[in-house]
Amino acid sequence: MQNMHAFLSPPGEMARRHGPHDRIVMSSRVRLARNLRDAVFPGWAKKPERVRVLDLIRPAVESLPEMQDSFAEAMDNLGALDKQILVERHLISREHAAKSAGSGLVFSRDETFCVMINEEDHLRMQALRPGLQLRQVWNAIDHLDSELEKKLDYAFDNELGYLTACPTNLGTAIRVSAMLHLPGLVLAEQINPIIQSVNKLGLAVRGLYGEGTEALGNVFQVSNQMTLGESETAIVERLEKVLSQIIEHEENARQTLMEKKPKMVYNHIGRAYGILANAHSISSKETMNLLSLLRLGVDMDLFPGTERSLVDELFLTTQPAHLQRQVSDKLSAEERDLIRADMLRDRLKSVSRPVSKKGGAASSGPAN
Repeated sequence: MQNMHAFLSPPGEMARRHGPHDRIVMSSRVRLARNLRDAVFPGWAKKPERVRVLDLIRPAVESLPEMQDSFAEAMDNLGALDKQILVERHLISREHAAKSAGSGLVFSRDETFCVMINEEDHLRMQALRPGLQLRQVWNAIDHLDSELEKKLDYAFDNELGYLTACPTNLGTAIRVSAMLHLPGLVLAEQINPIIQSVNKLGLAVRGLYGEGTEALGNVFQVSNQMTLGESETAIVERLEKVLSQIIEHEENARQTLMEKKPKMVYNHIGRAYGILANAHSISSKETMNLLSLLRLGVDMDLFPGTERSLVDELFLTTQPAHLQRQVSDKLSAEERDLIRADMLRDRLKSVSRPVSKKGGAASSGPAN
C-alpha cells in the first residue's frame, strides 16, 4: 500500500501555486462523469460487480501518460482521516469519502488530475488548476478522457449523449466550476443579487465543498447546471464570461469599500487579525471566516511584506483533518480548537498589525 502522505504536496507548496486572477479565483475545475456500457450503475451494483468494475477501470486509468507515477488506492484501504484530507484538498467528494469496498481513486503526483472510481458513476474524473484556467483544465481533461475511451467501452447514446446515474448529468456529463473568494461583495452586501443573477443564467452557486455546503471564508463555487443540448466548449465559454463579470464586480466592490467605507474595512480586517493572532481557542469555521478577511487585507496591501500564500496555507492546515494529521493523538473538537489557535499565533507572529493606506495602524487587537 502506497503512503498517501509521502505522495501529497506539502500545503506550503500548494499555497505557492499561482494562476491568472488568483486574488479572486482560487481554482478552476472541470469534472466529467462516465459509465461503462455493460455494467450496473454503482448505486445499484452489488459488491462483486463494483469490485469487477474497479478492477477493470483502475489499471486503465493508471496506464495513462498523465497518470504515470500516480497514487492509486481502493477506498476501503484508506482510513477516515485520509479520506477527509482528500476532501479538504478538493480531490474527492464527501460522497466518495463515504465509499468502501469496490470504490477507488487515482490522482496524479501534482494533484492536477483525480479520478474517482465507483462514486455515483463508474468514473468521475477531474482536472484542477490554480486561478482562472477553465480552457486549460477543459483541454487537459478532454485529452485524458479521449485516451481513456480507447481503453474502456463507455455507455453512450446518440440522442442522450453519455449515460449517467443522475439524469441531470446526461449529455456532455460535464461540470465546469471555479472557486471564488468574494469578501468584497459580501462586505458590500451585494452577494445575494449577484447569486440571483448567476442563477438566472442557469449556473449554480454553492459553498466551499459543493452542493449543500455553506460558503465558509467567503468562498463560493460557481458551476454549470445544464449538461444536455450544449457543447462542452460552449459551456466553458459561457462560464468564463460570467466569471470575468463576477471578478469585475468583486474588484469594484473592494475599491468602492476602500473609497467610501475605509473604517469599516479596517475594522473588519483589524479585528480578524486581532483574533487570529491572539486567540487561545478557535473553531475551524471562525478561522476560515477570519482568514478570508486577512487574505483580503493582504490583497489590499494592508500587511506589507506578507505573502498571500501564508494565508492560503493556513486555510488548508487549520481544517480539521489536516490539523489532526499534524498531531498523532486522536483529538476532540475542543482540543483541535486549542491546537489550531496555537498554530495561528505561531504562524502570525511575524505578521505586523494591518496598516491603513494613510500610514497609520488600522484598528486591530493588540499586536502579538
